[in-house]
Amino acid sequence: MHFPWWLYPLLFATGLGAGFVDAIAGGGGLITVPVLLATGLPPQIAIATNRFQSSFGTAMATWSYHRAGLLAGRKLWLGVAFTAVGAVLGALTLSHVDALWLKRLIPFLLLAIAALLWFKPDLGGRPHPARWSVTAFAVVIGLGLGFYDGFFGPGTGTFWTMACVLLLGLDLRAATAHTKVMNLTSNVTSVVVYLAMGLVRFDLGLAMAAGQLIGGRLGSRVVVKGGAKAVRPVLLTVVLVLTAKLLWDNFR
Repeated sequence: MHFPWWLYPLLFATGLGAGFVDAIAGGGGLITVPVLLATGLPPQIAIATNRFQSSFGTAMATWSYHRAGLLAGRKLWLGVAFTAVGAVLGALTLSHVDALWLKRLIPFLLLAIAALLWFKPDLGGRPHPARWSVTAFAVVIGLGLGFYDGFFGPGTGTFWTMACVLLLGLDLRAATAHTKVMNLTSNVTSVVVYLAMGLVRFDLGLAMAAGQLIGGRLGSRVVVKGGAKAVRPVLLTVVLVLTAKLLWDNFR
């Protein structure tokens, strides 16, 4: 497929906007996937290219959070390992199991998170003692959400952020940083598979990736400087938009 020259600046701008939102609250795919599909790409190539380009923004945001001192090594690397394993298992399961039941359940879980954010405005405002050990969190949440991201995906960043706040005792700023590391793990794992299958459209993906690098940097700076007050409204908006989209897709 050949595309006009003006599409590439448009994809750059799309990547920039998506990278900015994704660095703060996740949900960048709500912007990028429809745009890629609108170019006429087959769905599997659009999804693979989306994962490829979003990895750049996630990597930039992760690096920015690392430089700001928001990433604690011991709380991360064990989770990274189990998340990678879970993502591979989820991707392998996808070809054998129908995800329809999960598609219909997830919007209601997201609505519960939105209600929690709305009725508890101080949630994640400051750290609190962890309810789970680092090992238990890595095994259960890492495997579970890694599997979910490989199998289905929408809302993974939101689920990671809330798990970090509720179970590890992180504030929203640190939880957002922690989430980016796990998102990056899932993204890289799936991108390796997509590259091996030849599904990535590099010209479109790299145009968006350039925007993602800038957007990821800008969004992470907002989180580092603004803390929970900057994360909460964006997170709530992303959750509600994602919930509406999933409800529309599955129950229309």
